Amino acid sequence: MKQPIFTGACTALVTPFAENGLDYSAFFRLLDRQIQAKIGAVVVCGTTGEASTMTDQEQQALISACVQRANHACRVIAGTGTNDTAHAVRKSKAAADAGADALLVVTPYYNKCSKTGLIRHYEAIADAVHIPVILYNVPSRTGVSMTPEQYAILAQHPNIVGVKEAGGSTAQVSRTIALCGPEFSVWSGNDDQIVSIMALGGQGVISVLSNLAPELVQEIASLCQRGDYPQAAQLQNTYMDLIDALFCEVNPIPIKEALRLKGLLDSRCRLPLNQISTEGKLQLTRAMIHHGLL
Repeated sequence: MKQPIFTGACTALVTPFAENGLDYSAFFRLLDRQIQAKIGAVVVCGTTGEASTMTDQEQQALISACVQRANHACRVIAGTGTNDTAHAVRKSKAAADAGADALLVVTPYYNKCSKTGLIRHYEAIADAVHIPVILYNVPSRTGVSMTPEQYAILAQHPNIVGVKEAGGSTAQVSRTIALCGPEFSVWSGNDDQIVSIMALGGQGVISVLSNLAPELVQEIASLCQRGDYPQAAQLQNTYMDLIDALFCEVNPIPIKEALRLKGLLDSRCRLPLNQISTEGKLQLTRAMIHHGLL
């Protein structure tokens, strides 16, 4: 029987950049902070990690460094998706060889492949590795939206264990869980849908917010796991202004600024992402002050 890679909260880590490469000191500070908060898992080189602006060598080096630093204190999930199946296979094999516990593989973007092509893409990757594969559906970024019927087909593969669902539709989540059954895990890919997706049977969240407030996200997820959905909903609702502020501009621009305000890293992003606007910074700062985070 397939087991969830993690339950509860997982942090989609940002990637700190230096002027000429990666800022490993800042990355280790962020990772250590997550481990101290007893986070169940982290994603490295995902969307929030700006993997699309990193070289393959940078990605492989950061995945390896994350695995070694974590030292089994939490699960390490490596983002390895691209819109070229052969390239994604190579990246996935490298991440598995580096010791990643699982892979997070986004739907191929720009190519706009057929439904059959999408299934074959994921099967090729899952066939090539010995570690679990988590699908990643985020149509607002990729232009491709997977269906519950596709999930049901892919769920039959022994290495495909679930999906990070960031499509925004709770109806899709409900249909997916109904079609795929309990062995196929669904995780929220949106911080504003933790409670609703877990109430439908989801296993937790892959979170941006938990870069800043891991204990908060863990508490929301833990309340859901205990069946206390009213209290979980109240807590999530209380922090909606902060969640909104963290997505007032394209992720990870606001979360990097939030971490800079906390003194944890330089907020630089790689082009085409830019620094946060004056308006966005004001909204974010107000929300952080309101919740005692500054």
